[in-house]
Amino acid sequence: MRVERLNLLGFRSYATLDVRFPAGPQVIVGRNAAGKTNLLEALVVMSLGHSHRTSTDLEMIAWDAPFARLEAHVGTGGPGTDDLELVLARPSAATTRKRVRINGVPRRGAALSAALRTVVFAPEDMLLVAGSPSLRRSLLDTLVAQQVIEGSATLSTYARALQQRNTLLRRIREGEASPDELRYWDGVVVEQGGRIVTWRLTALAALAGPLAEAHAEIAPNEGRLTLRYLTNAPLSAGESPEEALARRLVETSEKELWNGSTLIGPHRDDLAFELDGRELSSFASRGQQRTAILAVKLAQVDLLKARDGRPPLLLLDDVFSELDPQRRAHLVRRIGELPQAFVTTTTLDDLDPGLVAASTAWLVEPGRLEPAR
Repeated sequence: MRVERLNLLGFRSYATLDVRFPAGPQVIVGRNAAGKTNLLEALVVMSLGHSHRTSTDLEMIAWDAPFARLEAHVGTGGPGTDDLELVLARPSAATTRKRVRINGVPRRGAALSAALRTVVFAPEDMLLVAGSPSLRRSLLDTLVAQQVIEGSATLSTYARALQQRNTLLRRIREGEASPDELRYWDGVVVEQGGRIVTWRLTALAALAGPLAEAHAEIAPNEGRLTLRYLTNAPLSAGESPEEALARRLVETSEKELWNGSTLIGPHRDDLAFELDGRELSSFASRGQQRTAILAVKLAQVDLLKARDGRPPLLLLDDVFSELDPQRRAHLVRRIGELPQAFVTTTTLDDLDPGLVAASTAWLVEPGRLEPAR
């Protein structure tokens, strides 16, 4: 699949943008804060229905605009095309806050991932192995959203339930509410949280094969790379994730009341990168960590392609400067196998000359995108 045309109105730094992209690699050149990442973010939003950079839709609406509209004309890899539209409106506007249409038909945001699939590789991903657990949970949730049509909606429902439950825990602690009022929100957290854990485990199982292959291609002598799910509600014999969550909520109820927050659930789970069973964060060099992260991204590409033969859109946000020559060369080769990829950089000197020669180059200035040659 590839994006043939992108139209933005009131999105981030782009008051208006209407551009047609050919097939093949697209190299986006511009200084920092010029709008390169905003452009990639627009493609992610058209794929997932939400941003990979912020959880607040309002941040994506230009400060002086009442709404943002994103439109993409997507080649499906076959004879057909899909027209995608997403509108974000300020809460004070008369229209709904978020509206999605696919080929003119109103749809839920989660349906976008079937029409346009993306894999993003950004500088913050370099911290996936040893950085904050929230980065690894974000990776897990992206995998779920791309493989389960109701995944995004369930994640949102769970997040809202957590917020309500945490508020109630604090009110109970202050003597303003009864512990009996927790029953409803406990049920929502258990049901939705159990689904999320199940889907995460399924997604990791599906990724395991492509991940091992991708890592072996980059570093054939370093061992087998695996991802292990770390849960704060481990399953006892015969337990389902829902039953484990329910049991752990009971076990930690007093501590949760004292803290005023939910301490058990997928929002507190983590992911371990392991090489031949050893946790990478405890021994791996910086180069080994980056090899593992690159392998994860390429495995995502392979996993999505395996679903129906259509490769996703690969979005590389200023990451070539973070890679050594060997990993750059491998990534360049993989880019060449895709119908389309977007690569941002502050200077063409950071890119492989062969990639530059094979690409369509674009120059980003604040609010503008123009051909570079």
